[in-house]
Amino acid sequence: MYPYLLRDLAITRPDDIWASDITYLPLQNGFLLLLAAVIDLYSRNVLSWRLSNTLTGDFCVEALDAALSRSRPEIFNTDQGAQFTASAFTSRLEKSGVAISMDGRGRALDNVFVERLWRTVKYEEGYLRDYTDGWHAQKSLGKHFDFYRDERPHQALGTARRRRSTPRAETTKPLALNFSVEVDLERTIMNRNTTHTQPRGRARPLVWGSRAIAQ
Repeated sequence: MYPYLLRDLAITRPDDIWASDITYLPLQNGFLLLLAAVIDLYSRNVLSWRLSNTLTGDFCVEALDAALSRSRPEIFNTDQGAQFTASAFTSRLEKSGVAISMDGRGRALDNVFVERLWRTVKYEEGYLRDYTDGWHAQKSLGKHFDFYRDERPHQALGTARRRRSTPRAETTKPLALNFSVEVDLERTIMNRNTTHTQPRGRARPLVWGSRAIAQ
């Protein structure tokens, strides 16, 4: 396991430290989509994002590759989730010469900037839109992240905007779906303590997200 490297560390410029995490977004039919994002901790800019209907790590790796295609941080911080500790994810960072930092076990505040992003996404976008499916979520989130980068103010940045504070940030463009879906799932059962899905057939990953475009 990798140590937590951000304790008492000053973040003074873009590309000092990036971070990533996963959250869920509900659909009308009771199913859940998983959202992964990579952000720059100095500017709070969302560098890349992906949606998926499975917990396999492919969509996290795709989000990482999209961000690394334009720039490289000194340190990359995540939690200890299986998607981020997998060799497919960590090997890309190591090959790029990026120091890997991971939150301590049970320390949710170690990745507080990404957790704050999730609050914004859910309360200003996800819970208001009531997505019908992944295509709806992809299109609506693309518009939201463009607004988040270019127009929504941030107290720590003053009048600056996230994209202008991060010269190599990406532009969000809709990405056509590249995977077919062969899935027959029972309705997701959700309550305060559990989220349980019972598959009756095999599911192939379905990934949505942003396409990297050089600035």
